Amino acid sequence: MGLALYGDKAASTRYRLFQYKSLLEESGIELEVFSLLSNEYLVKKFNGERVSLLVMLVSVFNRIKILLKQKKYDCAIVHCEIFPLLPGWIESRILKIPYIYDFDDAFYLKYQSKRFQFISPFLANKFLPVIKRAYCVTAGNNTLKNYASSINENTFLLPTVVDTVRYKVLKKTVTNALTVGWIGSPSTASYLKGISKPLSILGESQDVRLVVIGGKAPCIKNVDVIELPWNEDDEVNEINNFDIGVMPLPDSPWERGKCGFKLIQYMACGLPVIASPIGVNSEIVEHGVNGFLVETDEEWESSLRTLMGDPELRHRMGQAGRVKIERQYSLQVTGPVLTSVIKSIVKGS
Repeated sequence: MGLALYGDKAASTRYRLFQYKSLLEESGIELEVFSLLSNEYLVKKFNGERVSLLVMLVSVFNRIKILLKQKKYDCAIVHCEIFPLLPGWIESRILKIPYIYDFDDAFYLKYQSKRFQFISPFLANKFLPVIKRAYCVTAGNNTLKNYASSINENTFLLPTVVDTVRYKVLKKTVTNALTVGWIGSPSTASYLKGISKPLSILGESQDVRLVVIGGKAPCIKNVDVIELPWNEDDEVNEINNFDIGVMPLPDSPWERGKCGFKLIQYMACGLPVIASPIGVNSEIVEHGVNGFLVETDEEWESSLRTLMGDPELRHRMGQAGRVKIERQYSLQVTGPVLTSVIKSIVKGS
């Protein structure tokens, strides 16, 4: 059984649980995923709408019903947490079957943030006992792996990846302006403000388009900014219409725990990328080979200008990126790893 916070409209749930179902079935493993909070909840959250207390209580009740049936499963995958706001010493004892603790963000910092400052004394270290009691841990990058390994030595690196059969290089729609693209969620779209100035400067001398998928796009002088809603059926086609994929990030503990997933999406579609050298970004992007790692406004402007003016370089970097995804960040590579971990649990229990 897989226990997730959100439904499959959340990228983390979709790519770390749901996309493995078919592959696991081929190895005789059935994965049933149960989400605490529905897709409708997630949509309301992103739209800034209130969710009724009744809806939350029903969600908790449904999760309790699932947990009461846990003995019918051989093991569980806990993605992030079972119940928000529940102390770790309780949550770590809810499951009576072996479980994998899985995470792809610096979730252990959640209750140390200002948002939870009043309950932080009680929940700041919630995930220590949860990770410690896990049969094993699957972490989305080395920053997270290093943290978890200090608590549970049975920790494996399991990047958030794409299915390279679904993510492929397609013929792009030809336009007059070069397209800089970004895909993400409303909660991370604010990072784009970090490259507003370089894009605006470039827009003074050439046609520049910024396409933002899944989040609120910033207004940028001299730039044609297009905001598109996220749609699972269209995302691969839309990414293929980018010329360059970007991932700006500030340098903070939470961002260092990110898994660079949008870079993996871009590169799987054969795009050159430009990113901040934060956390795993510096492992995914090989500077000068499949993209550029940049920090200052001047470096962002220079790298964007270089790629915009050199279609052959864009093509060459895009090809190199695609090869790297196929070798290191594809479902075809990580699927056998998760399969092996689950089989070892069942065999040992």
